[in-house]
Amino acid sequence: MDSLFNFVGHYWWLVFPISGLLGGWARSWSKAAERRHRRKVELYRLRNHQTEVEQAGRSQVQALVDAHDAVNRRWLDYELDVGKLIDFPVMTDVREPLTVAFLRAKREADGLRPATAADMSTAARLAEYRAAVGSFELAFDVAEREARRIRDSNFTGPERERLATARKLLRIASDAAATPAERQTAYKRARRELDGLIVLPEATLASLEGKIAGMLDAGQTRSRPPV
Repeated sequence: MDSLFNFVGHYWWLVFPISGLLGGWARSWSKAAERRHRRKVELYRLRNHQTEVEQAGRSQVQALVDAHDAVNRRWLDYELDVGKLIDFPVMTDVREPLTVAFLRAKREADGLRPATAADMSTAARLAEYRAAVGSFELAFDVAEREARRIRDSNFTGPERERLATARKLLRIASDAAATPAERQTAYKRARRELDGLIVLPEATLASLEGKIAGMLDAGQTRSRPPV
């Protein structure tokens, strides 16, 4: 212990440079810690910004998919309702340029539609899909307005009479009060009246035939005598 006191007594002046070194080291450590903190904060901000960008991108994609679905539902209102197609036959008439433009726009939008929002990986793809959905909406609006304006005016008098007859027959075919035989006969006659006038999409026929078949099955079940 005496030796330590003797050393300190003789070399007390070393306290000043050592203190300076310790102070410099402390300041360096503090600055390094501050830089590490700033980097962590900046990294957090970048990650948070990236998350916000991704969420915004997914929201945009979902909004476009919803708009796409809305137009498809409007089209299904025609495609699954043969009565509506008879009233507005231009909607399925591929001789009409506006109808062809709408169907082409639909195919393009359907082809670009992503399975999930995450599949829309680039801004270029998003822009392409946005343009396709916009064209689809516009083409359908134009085709629908024209169909409602024209209605059945492109048909001759006798052809319009056939369309009117087909409407009546389809009502009978869908009438639960009619017998199975009456419904079957009415459906077959309606198809003959429409032949050469309106090309019914496969989905329209499938929906109509499924509805009528279900009614026929129900009628046959009710008519079976108890066992």
